[in-house]
Amino acid sequence: MYVLFISLCSMKVTAQKTERKGEFYFSWGYNKEYYTQTNVSINQPSLNNNFTFKNTSIVDHPGWDEGLLHLALSIPQYNYRIGYFFDKEKGLAFEINFDHTKALFKNDQTVHMVGTYNGRQVDSSFVFSKTGTGTSRNYYYLNNGANFLLFNIVKRKRFTNLSSKSFDLDGLAKVGVGPLVPHVENSLFGQKNEQKFQFGGWNTGVEYALRSTFKKHLYLEFAGKLDYAYYYGLDVYQGKAQQSFGTMEFILNLGYTLPMGPKKQLSK
Repeated sequence: MYVLFISLCSMKVTAQKTERKGEFYFSWGYNKEYYTQTNVSINQPSLNNNFTFKNTSIVDHPGWDEGLLHLALSIPQYNYRIGYFFDKEKGLAFEINFDHTKALFKNDQTVHMVGTYNGRQVDSSFVFSKTGTGTSRNYYYLNNGANFLLFNIVKRKRFTNLSSKSFDLDGLAKVGVGPLVPHVENSLFGQKNEQKFQFGGWNTGVEYALRSTFKKHLYLEFAGKLDYAYYYGLDVYQGKAQQSFGTMEFILNLGYTLPMGPKKQLSK
């Protein structure tokens, strides 16, 4: 009888075992971008300028391919994710998703310019080059960041057939919208803007990530992302610029996850 009583108590304790319902995570990593061509419209009323650079090519500047260990962590194209799963079983989370991306006019490209310049109609092409002098010196950079900030809804799917006690493999689908906080640097026909960070528009994106989690906490995440960004009110000399472009992005992050939130009873 005594043995039976102990066994029943043990079963009761096992049945009442609990775990945290939620899960907090954060990660840091680096990225690579490929951009669509972009039209950049420039309006400088005091200079009688209102023109557009048509179908210009932009490129990224990864930085991490130039000797990552010799640079500050925030100099290359980096990104971070901070999120919280409200219910681990349902796999739904809210995430702050930031990508420090760089978008630069490709140097020495031939640019088609249409509109009004110095009060006169213009429809011509010229070489857009930073190596020029005087009024022929031109560059246009979102170089301390095109800076995509998204507030994402996340859905997680665990691949149980590929997981074990010490390893989990998850797929995470993400969608979100958020503001752009670019740092604009440019010189148009030898006239420089005042460089600074500014609010500069909105972007929306979708992302799919594969996350490998080791020992329930440390994880490595590889993601592909599509983003559309619309910039406006960007500072140029005595005027403003606007543009939009699409981005295909590849991201590699190292992260850590922690159980959080209220406790719930585990299933028997």
